[in-house]
Amino acid sequence: MPVNSTRARRDVGRYVNDTLRERYFAACDAVYALGAAADSETDVETSFGTTHVYRYLPADPAARSRTPIVLIHGSGGCSAQWYPNTPALSAERPVYALDTPGDPGRSVHREPMWQPERAAQWMDEALDALGLDRVHLVGSSYGGWLVINQAHLRPGRLASVTALDPGGLEKVGLRFFVWIFASLFATFAPKALRPRLAAWLEQPVLVVPELRTMIQTGVRAFRIRRPAPLPLSDGELGSIRTPFYLIMGKRSLLVHPKRQLERVPRLIPGARAEIIAATGHGPQIDHPDLVNARMLRFIDDIDSLDPVATRGAGDEM
Repeated sequence: MPVNSTRARRDVGRYVNDTLRERYFAACDAVYALGAAADSETDVETSFGTTHVYRYLPADPAARSRTPIVLIHGSGGCSAQWYPNTPALSAERPVYALDTPGDPGRSVHREPMWQPERAAQWMDEALDALGLDRVHLVGSSYGGWLVINQAHLRPGRLASVTALDPGGLEKVGLRFFVWIFASLFATFAPKALRPRLAAWLEQPVLVVPELRTMIQTGVRAFRIRRPAPLPLSDGELGSIRTPFYLIMGKRSLLVHPKRQLERVPRLIPGARAEIIAATGHGPQIDHPDLVNARMLRFIDDIDSLDPVATRGAGDEM
């Protein structure tokens, strides 16, 4: 059915038309090609729509039985955003990358799920449909809010949570939206200016042609229909008992890193928190080798030690 053949709901994310959707899919595929090749793709049904899932398996058969990693991308994108991370992560254990309904990607959004309980229900249903009863959950930006929310409301399947410069810790401020719009306009700058703008804006999208095309195409092709998530309160964060790892960029405009470096381990028992220097909102893209190694070390610690014995806050790196 053509995307624009019926009256579009105002509370559900949608593509503008079929032509732009297919153009966006092609741009996404060019970004996926920069990372590990998925072993399989599947669609699972939930109460909120169809969720498209990419599965990556280790070459070592013994590693395939390890507790898997589930990746939840940020707002306005799809699972292609994980291209710097899928090779290293999937070398060690199975990886599942979910396209969030309501964002551009290959999932199909049918019911609103921006409310905390609905978002947690969606993820629980998706993991259940995949047959995953124990996972290490990793989320970036808006996906960071989704994984923190999951640890708060439905932690039963979670072995650990890693939040990468996440939403959910502070109210999204004007400075973040200004950065988003400035970064988008900068994608149209002359090629010679893009490296300088990328450094100034802490925006790798500008210097990776495939990413730049994907972001530009996604903005034209898709309409997101949800408000920015509200941050969790101190009490809500304090209820989390899932082993928790927070990674932030030193120059993040979404959170105040030094504030959260103190706050999160104080509120969440055993939580680990770190700041990555020389990056802003995308530490896993700017410094993939470092962040991949840190995430895998944390996850290995959880699998090998008592979950209560998680490490405390770290220092700035």
